[in-house]
Amino acid sequence: MSKSVTLSDIGKQLGVSTVTVSKALSGQSGVSDSLRTSIIELADRLGYTPNVKKKKDLGKEYTIGVVISKQYLGINDSFYLKMYQVINEKALESNCIALLLTIDQTIETEKSIPKVIKEDQVDGLIFAGPLPEKTIETISGFCDVPRVYLDFCDKENKEDAVISDSFYGAYLLTDYLLKKGHSDIAFVGTILSTPSITDRYLGYIRALLEKGIEPKAEWKIDDRYVESGEVDAENLIKLPENMPTAFFCNCDLTAAMLIKKLQANGYNVPQDISVVGYDNYIYPGLCDVKITSYEVDLKKMAHLAWKNIIKKLSSPLYHNGIHIVEGRLIEKDSVLELK
Repeated sequence: MSKSVTLSDIGKQLGVSTVTVSKALSGQSGVSDSLRTSIIELADRLGYTPNVKKKKDLGKEYTIGVVISKQYLGINDSFYLKMYQVINEKALESNCIALLLTIDQTIETEKSIPKVIKEDQVDGLIFAGPLPEKTIETISGFCDVPRVYLDFCDKENKEDAVISDSFYGAYLLTDYLLKKGHSDIAFVGTILSTPSITDRYLGYIRALLEKGIEPKAEWKIDDRYVESGEVDAENLIKLPENMPTAFFCNCDLTAAMLIKKLQANGYNVPQDISVVGYDNYIYPGLCDVKITSYEVDLKKMAHLAWKNIIKKLSSPLYHNGIHIVEGRLIEKDSVLELK
């Protein structure tokens, strides 16, 4: 039978996604009986043959691809690279291989799929960092293997995912500022650019509303472009005319850039303006102020993603859903308590 038939071929003929085709053929839930029957019948008619993985050479049990967009690998934003390093350590302990697979925005138009995926050399995929649904579907069309999402989840919550508790973490940070006497608090982060930023904004809003504080539109400040995810402090982070006493930043990188802009405009942190970040992860030397932040347990998140993908490889029907990892507030030097 021809090996050229892919999940994407089947999906296109039926007008469904490769994710739906994969679930139908592997017996997973989330697909109606009638659609499942149609998919199975078409796959049989086209001569589709699922990939049967063989043991790897040199005694390696599994080869896992860790897919990261190049936009997340800048010198000042290596959060996901650190996650990959943790996954790679777990792979070595398990006699497996973890391959770092970087992609860019040309993947949908030019089909620039990593060679190891096109040549069927990976047993599973971990997608680290938010990616467009079309990008994941493009990759899935070439590679019918188990996958896990790390630090984001799909809109319908069909795939296993490991995420941080962005909503509650942001709620705690905002509540911390409120307890320090701040009621005029701005939010810095482009809403809807990533699920985590949106969740953090909602946590911030909840904390304010519980204290009877109405959020001000002028204190919702963008920090990045929705399309590329690139943080642009010079052009996007605009200081409001009516300054708050504190800024909640969606990540420490943005917080560091904001602090530099505040200093350039004559403000001292925290003497004049308080600032909090998120992640408790920042490139060394980027900021001269130690930033109070909510620490994301990236090591635990990476461990859980690895554990999940191995379980899915061992048992094709295994489904863990969304695993939310709690973090903790780390108090440093960027917040002044108001009397």
